[in-house]
Amino acid sequence: MQQLKNYLFAQTQNYQGHVDARFIDLAQQFSRMQDARAKQGGAALAVYFQGHKVIDIYTGKKSETENWQSDTLAVCYSTGKGVLSTLTHILVSEGLLDYDTPVAKYWPEFGQNGKDKITLRHMLSHQSGLYDIRNNIAAAVEMTDWSHMLDVVAKAKPRFAAGTAAAYQPLTFGWQVGGVLERATGKPLAELMQTYLVEPLALDGAYFGVPETELQRVARLFPQNKKPIQQSKTSKTPRKASPFDKLIELSGQSSQDFQDAMIPKGMKHFSFFSDQGLKAVIPAANGVFTVNSLAKIYAMLANDGQWNGQQLIRPSVMRELSTVQYTKRDRIMPLPLHWRLGYHRVLTLGKSSQGFGHMGFNGSGAWCDPERGLSFAYTHNFPVASITGDYRLWGLTQETLRCADQVLRGRKGWF
Repeated sequence: MQQLKNYLFAQTQNYQGHVDARFIDLAQQFSRMQDARAKQGGAALAVYFQGHKVIDIYTGKKSETENWQSDTLAVCYSTGKGVLSTLTHILVSEGLLDYDTPVAKYWPEFGQNGKDKITLRHMLSHQSGLYDIRNNIAAAVEMTDWSHMLDVVAKAKPRFAAGTAAAYQPLTFGWQVGGVLERATGKPLAELMQTYLVEPLALDGAYFGVPETELQRVARLFPQNKKPIQQSKTSKTPRKASPFDKLIELSGQSSQDFQDAMIPKGMKHFSFFSDQGLKAVIPAANGVFTVNSLAKIYAMLANDGQWNGQQLIRPSVMRELSTVQYTKRDRIMPLPLHWRLGYHRVLTLGKSSQGFGHMGFNGSGAWCDPERGLSFAYTHNFPVASITGDYRLWGLTQETLRCADQVLRGRKGWF
């Protein structure tokens, strides 16, 4: 109820930046959603429509002592999966690898433990069976060692045969896909990002592993005033099932699968927002971007792989990457996401879209709608945690589509 009151009585101009008059309702909604919490963090929103930037706004605090700026970098969790996937499709367009060749051809060590038939297509559509992180490393801090994690993935045994099911890969996705890109090209992931994505699109900040010199640009989480939970050192009572665990079980999914995919051992001793976490290369979970970089990447995808006269992704590859590979609910996610090659469907409050993108655990997200010539990106540094994003992401997505439809169809509509 308090959140509803905050929204209804919020300021509608609590933001800085550029707004096309046709999208003013979206800017006002962004302000309403951020106004009450503008001193506890910050947020940014960018939208491209028919090749032009129509929204570029931000508000709030980057840290306790600094305001959010137009070039502020934000940790975006799984939103980075869409960026890594886009880089992959560019490399496929360059002829450096393809979707259906067994990964072991590029990465021989990967072929062990029954993985000799796994392809890039399986990895991108979450059908490789390699979603387990909890039983493959002893401590979350191991995730900061890129070479070590590639070895872990190469030695891992899939939980099901490739292509027989789907299970979202919250953390392992990045080492699988990133490992293939490095082995197929012989170049480090950072160099591939710079050469094939950052420079062609003139991005102002897009990293898997933030350089030391850029750390000051990153928005940080504010300290949380939570009392520590006191537990007996001698107690060996097993953890009680939470309401979420019970909900997962009732839905027909396994809470153990969820835990194995999402929660490495020792996560309480590791933070993606620490300098160590930010500088590490963990592409499935710690991508760090400006909102403009995300929106521009998806603007290129919305424009059939073209940008400023460059054809970054061939039309045939665009058709492949946007084709739905799996329509059922997978073993981890609580709703069907209609997996494409590295992207899921656009989640809204009613509006229909044939577009695709990726959201993050903190409610960040980016997507494109080629039919409308539309792209969207939303970043922030609030301590939200949800596997299906944050209601603000869904609401802003809905209003973005409605504003575009007002221009294209003469009415906004709700569906």
